[in-house]
This record gives sequence, C-alpha cells and structure tokens, in this order.
Amino acid sequence: MTMKNLPNTNLSSLFASTVAAGDGGQLFPHVQAFEILLAIFVFIAIHALRQKRKQGLPVWPVLGMLPSLASALQTNNVYDWITDVIRSQNGTFRFKGPWLSSLNCVVTADPRNVEHLLKTKFPNFPKGSYFSDNVRDLLGDGIFSADDETWQRQRKTASIEFHSARFRTLTTETLVELVHARLLPVLEDSIKHFVTLDLQDVLLRLTFDNVCMMAFGVDPGCLRQGLPQIPFARAFEDATEATVLRFVTPTCVWKAMRYFNVGMERNLRQSIREVDEFADNVIRTRKRELSAQSGDGGDNEGESAKKRLDLLTVFMGLKDEKGERFSDKFLRDICVNFILAGRDTSSVALSWFFWLLDRNPEVEGKILEELCRILAEREEVKNKKKGEVVSENGLVFRAGEIKKMEYLQAAISEALRLYPSVPVDHKEVVEDDKFPDGTELKRGTKVIYAIYTMGRMEAIWGKDCRDYKPERWLRDGKYMSESAYKFTAFNGGPRLCLGKDFAYYQMKFAAASIIYRYRVKVVKNHPVVPKMALTMYMRHGLKVKLFRREESELQKYFKI
Repeated sequence: MTMKNLPNTNLSSLFASTVAAGDGGQLFPHVQAFEILLAIFVFIAIHALRQKRKQGLPVWPVLGMLPSLASALQTNNVYDWITDVIRSQNGTFRFKGPWLSSLNCVVTADPRNVEHLLKTKFPNFPKGSYFSDNVRDLLGDGIFSADDETWQRQRKTASIEFHSARFRTLTTETLVELVHARLLPVLEDSIKHFVTLDLQDVLLRLTFDNVCMMAFGVDPGCLRQGLPQIPFARAFEDATEATVLRFVTPTCVWKAMRYFNVGMERNLRQSIREVDEFADNVIRTRKRELSAQSGDGGDNEGESAKKRLDLLTVFMGLKDEKGERFSDKFLRDICVNFILAGRDTSSVALSWFFWLLDRNPEVEGKILEELCRILAEREEVKNKKKGEVVSENGLVFRAGEIKKMEYLQAAISEALRLYPSVPVDHKEVVEDDKFPDGTELKRGTKVIYAIYTMGRMEAIWGKDCRDYKPERWLRDGKYMSESAYKFTAFNGGPRLCLGKDFAYYQMKFAAASIIYRYRVKVVKNHPVVPKMALTMYMRHGLKVKLFRREESELQKYFKI
C-alpha cells in the first residue's frame, strides 16, 4: 500500500483501516501521536473551561489560573478584570496559582468579610510575612508594612503628633504656602505660555513637597516653575513601581532575579539606593542640628526635638522599650512609609477627581456654587453689592471655610469610591478561620480585599454604582460618611488612616483653590487608564489645559 493509492478519506477512517491491518503503528506513528496529544489537550481545555463556571477562572494543570492573570495584565485595566471575576462569584473567589507557587489567595469584595478581617478578627489578619517580604527592601519595618508591637509603637507616637494643635497648624500653614507660592504660579505659567500640563505630575509634586516637610522636615523643591527633575522623587516612584511587580511574580522568580541583580530587581536596587542616600543624608544632618542645639548631643536632644515638628525629629527625641535611641534604619523606615502614605494617596485621588469633573460639568458647577456661597458669607463681602465677585487675587480659603465645603467633600469621596488611591490591600491568616460568607480560611492563606471592586458592586451601592454621583454622600445637604467596611479608601478598624482628616483638608484646599480660578479641561483623546502600582496612578498621566475663569461666570453664582 502506498500514499498515492489511498482513497480520499479523513484521518479517522484512515487510522481505523491501517490499525485493523496491523501496520498503522508502522506507517503513521507521528500522526497517531499528534492525534493523541490533541485529544489530551482538548480534554484538558474543556475541563479547565468548565472550572471557570464554578471557580471564576479556568484552572489549568500545573499553571492554575496564571494564564488568565497573565492575559489580564496585558489589558488596560486589570482592576476591571478582577471586578468582573469577583462579581461573577458573588463577592469572593479563590485564585489558584501555579503548583508550589506563592500566588494562591482568597480575593473578596464583601463588606461583611472586610469588617471581619479589619475589625472583628483584626489580630488574626496581620499584613503577614508574604506582604512584608515583598515590600521590606523599600519600606523596611515602617508602619505601612509592620505588624504587632512595631506597628503599635509607631502608630501611637504618630497619632499623638498628628492630633496635636501645633502639627495641625504647621500642616495648614505649609499647605497655604505650597498652593499659593508654587502650585498656582505653575498653573498660571501654563496659561501664559499656552501649554498643556500633566496635572497628575503637578499634584504629585505638591503632595511630595508637603509630606517631605512633615516627615523629614526638608523641602525637596519638586513643585517649582519649570518642574525640575528631583532624583529622590524619581527614585521613590521607580521603587514603588518595581515593588508591586513582586506581587504578581512567583517569589522564587523575583528572589532569583534579586540574587543575580537582573531585570526589575536591578532597577529596584538602584532606586532604593538613591532613596536611602537621601534619607541617610537628612538623618545625619538633623542629628548634627539637634546636637548643636542641645550643646552636648545627650538627653537634651529630646528637648531640642520639640522645637521642630516633623516626624523624623519627633522620633529622634524618643527612646525604645530598652531606653535607647532609635536606629538610623528605624528612622529611615518611618519617614519613607509616611511619604508613601501621604504623597501618593492625595495626589492620585485629586487626579481622578479632576478627570471626573471634566466628564461631569454639572458637578463642577455645583462645587463652584458652593465656593461662592461660602465666600459670600465673609464680613467684607457682605458689605459689597449683591453679585459682586470676590477677586481671586490674594484669595486664600480659610480653615473654617474648608470645613463648610460639604458638596466638595462629597465629590472627592465619590471619586475615591470609584478610584481609590490603594485599589487592593493584603492580609494573611494566622489561625484557621471562616468568613461570614462561609469561605473557609486555612492558616497561612493570603487574603486580598479589592477596594476598587467594592465601589462597583451593586449589592453595596445600588444599580447606579458605576455612576459618579456625589449626592449619594449627602443627607439634607450635609456630608455623611459611610461605614469604613463599605467605603474602605482610608482602611478601617485599628489601621484606620491616621492622616484621613488632613488628607481631606489637603484635597479640599487644593481643589477649591484651583476650581475657583480655573476650568480644567482634559486634552481630547488623552488615554486615561490606571497603572498597576501600590497606588492607582494614571498610566499616561492627566494631560490638561487650563482656562482662567471669567468674572462674569463667577458673578452668576454670587447673585444666587
């Protein structure tokens, strides 16, 4: 029998006849092997896809759900992908990583589960060793990644300082200077020269300078006309981006890359080196200053520390449980953690806020109306004719006026609901437990609560959950906060954000100062998608054009 003598038939009938003749294995062994492998692949694929209905994603032998994750990372918004999976699983699902990998975890967006791990069973859900190992090179043992006594000691000290009258005075005075002496001139300069501006970059510079003044007591000068590159700021941003990649990379892989100093780990090491050099230089300089003030550098150092208000100096004036001064490494970790917490959260939130305002001009109009109404209550304004505009020249919003901005706070909260600065957070199970929704949790299980997803759950926010609607935060015109386990942008339970009140003040002051003076328009067709990082940057920034408000536009609001 030869190939040209074979009838025109399909492979199945061909193999049936040849195998029956007893010579199929001799004539077409490679074709048989291909069909067998193809049949095995089809069987595995069908089985994996059937798992999707039950478990949310296809589960492949050896690889688990990793192929789906790898595919999602190539999309514009991995957080939307997570949201779709969680919603299909009624709020909670198990992610299965490759065999023997560190990627297995439970992902939830159920408020009952979130309250369970953030409050009810708080001691049973620390950050955990997995989280700490991933971020330790950058954050060390700072408050953002620490657990137990280390975390408690830092939080207690920082809490006392954050709630002191002198610290509040310092932060408000510093903010006024930064906004009026730096931010507004930079914005005005862009109008003068008819140029577009990356508003996200400008706001990051504002909050970076502000938090460095509070944490280190130094002014890095990021926000200046010309927007100069600051090595420390660039290194800090690069380090946070490289760190988050560890969470989607098997631990053995990134540790091998770190050992051989290649790829993302090489970039991370270089960035952290620059961050450390900056921090070490500030700490050495501050110690010399305190020693000079105290005269002998001894116990009087604590008294000298009281003359300055930044966190670095405060912690320098304290002692640990053994009665010894904190090490330079410990001081460095504290400051770097507070910079991460204070720099990114407010600026990223404001970036999404201004993008949402551009898409919802009616909300901008209501904010402007509120600002004008509050300004009209000033004594010097009451003596003017009705409808006369308060000039923007030299106008500084007062602390009491910021507090009255109920609708503005609602608008910012609504932006945070849809685009939280920290889109996901991580915990680890200490002892076997069970979530209120019935999910079993074994010791060592990693738990991720998806804050971004929670803002898009109909079960939590209703059918209009994807709409930008500040009114959902108002009751009789007054701002009403939601449960921290429903709106988790500032965390909840014992780890509730210490700087929450200051963050709102900072965002409201900056937003009001900009909105009263300018219309912010996003450049047409500018792509706006989130970047995968510890905080939810816009991947391409926020390119905008600013237009100075006409007096006639403001006048109609003062006449109301």
